[in-house]
Amino acid sequence: MDPARDADALSHVLSTYRSERAVTARFSLSAPWALHSTGVDGPLIRMCTGAPYWIGVDGAEPVQVAPHDIAMLPHGGAHTVSSAPGLEPVPFRSLIEAHSVGRHGDHPIVFSHGGGGPVTELFSLHLWMPAQGLGSIIGSLPPLIVLRQAQIPTTASLAQAMESLVNETVTQRPGWQLSAARMADLLLVHVLCEHLYAQPQAQASNQTGRLRGLDDESIARAMSLMHERPAHPWSVATLAQASYLSRTVFSERFRTLVGVTPMHYLGSYRMTLAAEKLKNRQLSLHQVAEAVGYASEKAFSRAFQRWTGMTPSAYARRHGAG
Repeated sequence: MDPARDADALSHVLSTYRSERAVTARFSLSAPWALHSTGVDGPLIRMCTGAPYWIGVDGAEPVQVAPHDIAMLPHGGAHTVSSAPGLEPVPFRSLIEAHSVGRHGDHPIVFSHGGGGPVTELFSLHLWMPAQGLGSIIGSLPPLIVLRQAQIPTTASLAQAMESLVNETVTQRPGWQLSAARMADLLLVHVLCEHLYAQPQAQASNQTGRLRGLDDESIARAMSLMHERPAHPWSVATLAQASYLSRTVFSERFRTLVGVTPMHYLGSYRMTLAAEKLKNRQLSLHQVAEAVGYASEKAFSRAFQRWTGMTPSAYARRHGAG
């Protein structure tokens, strides 16, 4: 395998998890203010200008976020944002419903709220991601990640780009939805890369899951191979050989670092890829099955139904484009 390709396993693993679209929002919030979100489906990225704000995931102590820091909630979990800790929050949902136009996600969301004090301009990107399952590294991330622009110089430039993008989407010029989705992808990759590599010693001792697997050269090689050639008849033995490890060492290290067995990871990734391909109505069930390593449509259908709870045909009808 190409050593340069090994070194950027994260790019290969992330390449299939591109957001379908991103909902943009801009909130002008004057102190004192506090808003509570019950959570959203998919990652949520926030950034502010003006006065700093506080963000607290439900059940955890709030942390302060400075202007041009980037905060990401990988799971879109319930959280509170506020001008100061301890304020009684207003439900985000009520303000969004009052200011939304059309269906949620069809238009940017803009509103003002608060008590008239120092203003925080809060910019948000909500990523609508494809079905991910255990093949995704998103599930291994903590509920909140904050990148400090004072510590990571590139964060400031990306934050400024995010601010400009969100402001431009408010005008809804042609192409704004695609621009928002691609900016969301860029920010997602940036946050994940920094989270993985900024503090390697701390992560080596504390971090588990797919990201930790990517930080191990041998396991990253196996993960990249599975993503690059999902239809190949991989086995634990062939993956171990490609990783230059014995079968026993490979299996134990993969499960320890990634959290699931190699075959479980491969199966979940294949189903994730199949779910995306089923949205393309020009592909037959046989073509989708073959693309993810199943010679039998029947075997593929059984596996897909176990993973999603619905048949491939039903999934395609519900999620297909057009």
